[in-house]
This record gives sequence, structure tokens and C-alpha cells, in this order.
Amino acid sequence: MSTSYKVKFWGIRTNTRSDGAGKKPRVVSHTVRWTVANREKSSTFKTKGLAESYLSDLRQAAKNGEAFDLETGLPVSMVKAKEARTWYSLAVAYVHAWWPHAAAKTREGMTDTLAYITPVLVSDVPGRPDDEDIRRALLEYSFVPEDRRPATSPKVLKVVRWLEAASLPLSALEDLKHTRAALETISLRLDGKAAAASTYRRKRAVFHHVLEYAVELGELSGNPIHKVKFRKVKTGGEIDRRAVVNPAQARELLTAVTYAGRTRGQMMAAMFACMYFAGLRPAEAAGLRKADCELPAAGWGVLTLEKTRPESNRRYTDSGKSNDERGLKHRDDRATRWVPIPPELVAILRDHIDRHGVAEDGRLFRTRTGQTFPGSTVSMVWKQARAYAFTPDQVASPLARRPYDLRHAAVSLWLNAGVHAPEVAERAGHGVDVLLKVYARCIDGQHETANKRILEALTT
Repeated sequence: MSTSYKVKFWGIRTNTRSDGAGKKPRVVSHTVRWTVANREKSSTFKTKGLAESYLSDLRQAAKNGEAFDLETGLPVSMVKAKEARTWYSLAVAYVHAWWPHAAAKTREGMTDTLAYITPVLVSDVPGRPDDEDIRRALLEYSFVPEDRRPATSPKVLKVVRWLEAASLPLSALEDLKHTRAALETISLRLDGKAAAASTYRRKRAVFHHVLEYAVELGELSGNPIHKVKFRKVKTGGEIDRRAVVNPAQARELLTAVTYAGRTRGQMMAAMFACMYFAGLRPAEAAGLRKADCELPAAGWGVLTLEKTRPESNRRYTDSGKSNDERGLKHRDDRATRWVPIPPELVAILRDHIDRHGVAEDGRLFRTRTGQTFPGSTVSMVWKQARAYAFTPDQVASPLARRPYDLRHAAVSLWLNAGVHAPEVAERAGHGVDVLLKVYARCIDGQHETANKRILEALTT
């Protein structure tokens, strides 16, 4: 940057426009004029007040001994402020940098969090769009790679231009009120009610990582989130034992599933059975292939898990479909997990294959067109099955409210049966510490066993 201290200011010029013969010229704008090293510079404003304020800032900078940039004609401090990265531009850069390395669900969570925060970190610029329009523009345009963006409407472009103009510079986050405002926002849902502690922690982690990215780029001297004392109520993440079904209830549900819809329930029943008898995650069951199954005519079988098919918005998947094929959760892409399955599940899977066959790629569970069952369809079938299998009071309770609760019931059953925690963790694809933390409250009989041992010690 070439600079000079040789600055001269002229008076503000009023610009007028004639509306016709005999009419008084109409004032349309006001121009601030000055020179830097004899180079003429100017800037035009709609009102005289804005022009006077701008000229005052220039004069003050010169009075303070600041150098002026020869190219822009602005004081060095104003050049830096103009070129400073805003929160909006940082968020866009962050998404584009991390997109190729993230799974679809991670992309979805990342962009959702930033769509919560970005509308808060703005200045009071006139013409603010509706919050819903801002959120839609961020999710469908700004936070999507350029080659995935849909045809842009004038309305979206207007919102984006407003965000670019209104977004706070990153330096503003040094004022902790802005960082606190962002944290308060992610602690709430869109309807204004308090978000779950786990949701807040997940979104805070994204916010923290974006700010660390800014520190890495040298845009911030330190992460301001560390200075804000804002805490949500902590939760251990334990499973609600009220959601865990016993074996009899699980079998009733699996039978009830077959009555949901004309054929959908029958085609899904074995998938739900895998969640209960093998403790599979829904995405693991969706990715299960015939080649992964060892199904002997008698005795225990084995599932060798390798692929999953998590569901996400098509906007975030690499394939452009609702399901991407991925490796096992928290493991290397080529890792596998070996899960022994009881004879009851072996018989269910053999019957399923005989009745419904498999998809072209060998997947066991698919629609008649070969697609993975949509999550909405799975939820609808499960809702119908609960209504068939449970009493009205049970339907209103948390008991097996989600298909995922079948997996919780499976892991709880194994622990209650006395299977060693490392073996249970291996079958479920958990770490032992996470397993015991999450399922601690679902292990029945521990109080009675502990009381018996304490009593024996007291009477010895």
C-alpha cells in the first residue's frame, strides 16, 4: 500500500437536477472532495448529513496524523476496516473449506447452526429481510458450494446483498456482547423455547470451531467464546429407561409392524428386528447386504457390518440422493464390525430374503423400486405399529417412541443379562466408557444386588 500525508480537503459539492424549464433545480446528492498527493478523490452521498459526517471522519484522521492510501484516498484505518472480513464472509468460507471433508449429516448440522447465528451478528442496516427469508437464503444459497446452488431468485440475491452489507466485522466479536448473543440464540429453538442441552452443546461446538478457524487465519487474536460465561444445564446423555421395551413388548411391536400398510410394514419388519435382536443403528440396518449375513439353518448367525446409509437432505449428500453410502460410525471407512445374532433373527432374515428378495446391490431392505426407505415412511409405519401393539397410555408414553429405541432396548438387555461391558460395546459399536455412561440407568437389578452385598458385609 502506497501512502501519503499530503492531504487537502474541499467543500462539499451539492449536485442538482433540473425538472424542466421554469422549475427550481432539485438536490439529488452531495459529493465530498479531497486530494491525496494531488490526486483527486470523491465520494457521493444522498444526504448532506452523511456527506458532512464522512468529511468529518476524513479530517479527523488527517488531524491524528494518519497516512492516506494513494489508491483509495482513504486513511489507513478506514482501508483496513473496509477490507476486514465479516462474520458472514467467514461463515461462507468455513462451510466451503470443510464441506469436502464432512459427512452429509455433519454438513446439515454445520449449516443449520450457522443459519441460527448469522442473522444475529449483524448491524442495524435498513431493509432487514424477514428472519425466515434470511434463513432460507443462507441454507439454500450462501452455505452451499457454488456448483450446487439452485437458480437464484432476485429475492434471494437481495437478502444476500443485505447480509454482506449488514454483517458485523469479525473484530466486533471482541466485544463479548455479540458472542453472548450468538450463544443465547443457539440455546433456543426457532419457536423461542429452550433447546435441549445436547442440541446446544452440538451447536456451540460448531460455533467454537468456526472461531478457532478465524484465529488460525489470523482474523482474531483469540477465541472470544472462552471469555463468555454462558452455561446450559448439563446432562449426562443417559437413555430414558421409560423408552426401553422388554422382550415381550418388542415382539408385539415387530408383529404389529407387519399390519402397517399393505406391504410396507411386512417389508420393514425384518429391518426393525435387526435393530432389536442385533442392536443395529437405523443407518446400519438400511445398509445391510445379503453378503454381510451368515444365516445358518440352525443356531446363531453373524452380521459383518461394513456400510451404512444415513439419511440427510439431498442438498448435503454427495450423490444428490437422500442416502449416501458410508462406513461405520466413528470408524475408518474400511473398518467392519462383527455382530453375532440369535437364531430368532436368523430365521426372520432368511424368511425376509425368501419373501422379498434383495436389491440389485444386495441390500436387504428397500422399496419396490430399490430405494432406501425414507425416514418419514419408517416413522409413519412405526407410529402405526405402536398404536396396534400398545395401550393408549403406553402410546402416550416414551415407550419405544422411536425405532432407535429398539437399539437401546437391545443394548440394555445385553447388559442386564450379565454380558461383559467390553463385549456389549464391541457388538454395539460403542466405546466402553460411553456405553456405561449412556446405559447406566437402564441396567435393572443393580440396586438389589448392591443392597444384598452391603447387607452381607454388615452381618459378617
